[in-house]
Amino acid sequence: MKQLFTFIRKEFYHVFRDRKTLLMLFGLPMAQIILFGFALTNEVKNASLAIADFSKDETSRKIIDKIEASRYFEVEKNVSDYKEIESAFKEGKIKAALVFPENFQTDLFHQNKAQIQIIADASDINTAATLTNYLSSIIMDYQKELMKGAPLPYSITPEIRMMYNPQLRGEHTFVPGMMAMIMMLVCVMMTAISIVREKEMGTMEILLVSPFKPIMVILAKFVPYIFISLLNITSILLLSVFMLNLPVKGSILLLYSESLLFIITALALGLLISIKAQTQQTAMFGSMMATMLPTLLLSGFMFPIESMPLPLRLISNIVPSTWYFIIIKSIMIKGLGFSAIWKETLILAGMTVALLAISLKSFKIRLS
Repeated sequence: MKQLFTFIRKEFYHVFRDRKTLLMLFGLPMAQIILFGFALTNEVKNASLAIADFSKDETSRKIIDKIEASRYFEVEKNVSDYKEIESAFKEGKIKAALVFPENFQTDLFHQNKAQIQIIADASDINTAATLTNYLSSIIMDYQKELMKGAPLPYSITPEIRMMYNPQLRGEHTFVPGMMAMIMMLVCVMMTAISIVREKEMGTMEILLVSPFKPIMVILAKFVPYIFISLLNITSILLLSVFMLNLPVKGSILLLYSESLLFIITALALGLLISIKAQTQQTAMFGSMMATMLPTLLLSGFMFPIESMPLPLRLISNIVPSTWYFIIIKSIMIKGLGFSAIWKETLILAGMTVALLAISLKSFKIRLS
């Protein structure tokens, strides 16, 4: 029995001496509880809302005040016509819009019924459904307040319009999100592992002492995965069009151009991970942490970015998948052109240049 306790104590010493093991045992569960219990939620908060008040009366003002008082919406702008609403949706400035028709208060108090229009960006069906439910609930609460002591019931009927995805099909969110995740996994992980494999086998030194320049080594690693990734994009698009009945509404050429930029960004990230990693296992683990988790949790694919705490919202801005997800939805689902996504394209291009510059510099220093 004494020997058993000795071995148990030895195992405890091994566990507590290894910082990586302690991090996995205690840090990972705590991080998961914080992320999934507090930071990451399907509840939508601080959603951008545009209001078109053609009535401009006391009743519409009271409903707007109730909306502004809620924690779910931030009124981004008051618009004067439907063209401004459509423009705001295309630019990604708003998630929903509320339209009060003319004579809203007159219809409500003289005819005891009135209509109000709710417009939502249904390229993300979960967010759109949640926001329309929030707005309908606020309107119903105001309606109940009016009915207290009223001789006749008042009825405010929300007319809901879902832009870009009126059928509320899940493919509109699923396909762009999977494209971002697959590209990140294939490009980052395969590039990182292939370069680390060369170092482990000792062939990298042979390549570097040959007349073959280091930049050529990197290009030789990049080119196959660029073609493989483009083939993956083609297969995804063919499946989405012919099996899921999800046509590409925008330019195919623009979609491939933006995808090529994102592929190069991911390859540059994979190169950086391969330079820092010593073994293939480390490279694989680093790739998973740098690609799958941020894409799933912080890109807006599964959880609304607006609902995240400020630190996570800031971190999401440095995740390449966040910007690619916006670009793909804008081209595929909304049918928009380059003028609507130039900012996101510029950010991705900046990330690509920065990652390549850091990677190339580290590559030369490390392997000289």
